[in-house]
Amino acid sequence: MLFSASAMAGATLRKHLHERHLSAENMDAVRLVTGLLVTFAALVLSLQLSTARSAFDAASQDRSNYAARLANLDQCLRSMGPTTEPIRLLMRRYTAAVIASTWPRESRPQVDGMPDARRMAVRGEDVTLSQLMNEIGIAIEALAPSDASGSHTAARCRDVYASVISARWTVIEDSHTPSGDFFVAILSFWLSLVFLSFGVQVPRKALSAVVLAIGVISVASVMFVIVDLSFPYRGVFNISSSAMRDALSEMTR
Repeated sequence: MLFSASAMAGATLRKHLHERHLSAENMDAVRLVTGLLVTFAALVLSLQLSTARSAFDAASQDRSNYAARLANLDQCLRSMGPTTEPIRLLMRRYTAAVIASTWPRESRPQVDGMPDARRMAVRGEDVTLSQLMNEIGIAIEALAPSDASGSHTAARCRDVYASVISARWTVIEDSHTPSGDFFVAILSFWLSLVFLSFGVQVPRKALSAVVLAIGVISVASVMFVIVDLSFPYRGVFNISSSAMRDALSEMTR
């Protein structure tokens, strides 16, 4: 909308300009400045898109890694027999609550005794989930099998739990990436000036208007992708819940 308005403002300005302002010398000067803006904006736009995509891919990978570590911890606890079933139930409640809070628009998994996820944070740390994870850790630390094999397995589960905590904080820290809102605003301002100059330069003909509209749509779509990737759990290009759901399914089998 902003780029379209800028292009239309440029076309309107051209209509009201005197012919002497549209001389070859003046238009060459406008094209020179416009070319500089286009080159600079294209470089920054490609860099911003690459940065946004890299951050999105990293967050998606961290989420998948977290789900895998949760499933690994559950497998370790399962190998210790029925005595760890209360801890595994806590893990199922935790995982189900994470899914319900992170993807509130999707169907919620149902686990007996799971906390209400409607007021939990979509991203970042949540107090209720932190307390539940701490309960899991305390219960794992309290494991004291009498045989050597069980003691070895309990020690391995404690190591896996430590890796779960590390992966969890990695996911939490992904939500604290620097905001690019101000940078996007500045870039939008530059592009608005570019389309304003385009509107001044192009003649008032149907083909020119179509080409200009294609340019507006193309650049606007790139800006949309950049902004959308900044919201990995709410945008069109969102991180899938499949990894966490697979982990929960593995816990309940």
